[in-house]
Amino acid sequence: MLAIIAAVFFGLALLLDLADASIGSVITGGTLLTAGLLCVALHLAGVGAGVKRPAFRRRR
Repeated sequence: MLAIIAAVFFGLALLLDLADASIGSVITGGTLLTAGLLCVALHLAGVGAGVKRPAFRRRR
């Protein structure tokens, strides 16, 4: 899921860069690029993967 969000951020950053525009004074192409890189880093770290850890089992 984070990879899809990152792709959307990268796409918006590319469109803003090609149009030489910005969304307000805070959200620019660089801001979206940084947000996309953050999402990719979180995705690669395994955040939001939904993988459950196995329960602790005691051997006899």
